[in-house]
Amino acid sequence: MELILKEDVQNLGFKDDLVTVKNGFGRNYLIPRGLAMLATPSAKKVLAENLRQKAHKEKKIVDEANKQAEALKQLEIKIPAKVGTGDKLFGSVTTIDLAAALEKAGQEVDKKYISIKGGAVKRTGPYNASIRLHREVVLELPFEVIAEAKK
Repeated sequence: MELILKEDVQNLGFKDDLVTVKNGFGRNYLIPRGLAMLATPSAKKVLAENLRQKAHKEKKIVDEANKQAEALKQLEIKIPAKVGTGDKLFGSVTTIDLAAALEKAGQEVDKKYISIKGGAVKRTGPYNASIRLHREVVLELPFEVIAEAKK
């Protein structure tokens, strides 16, 4: 079944992408939730025209995303966390904590666009996160989890 995505769908595609999915997934999940519509010939023509009009607007958005990526590369992120014996954390450091640390540093990034390699962090040390600022701009951001100073 060919569908045109109306919104970004994780692990499937981005808005305005033409995707092929199994009939049940399209009919029972994507279309009822308003995430996609059938890719009829007329819908494909409308999509092509919309993409043509959107192309020059998109350039400005990509440039802004690249500027933000350059600003993020300059940051050195250290996230303090409570530590037990050795380097093991009480709890874990997640994308929420990383988004809060970025916001504290003056760069606002939504947590749903951040993914930490290997999931949640449970030990101190250096890690990498992938931040998707735009469909064409993905940044690898190194950060470090450090032990919180004891009072």
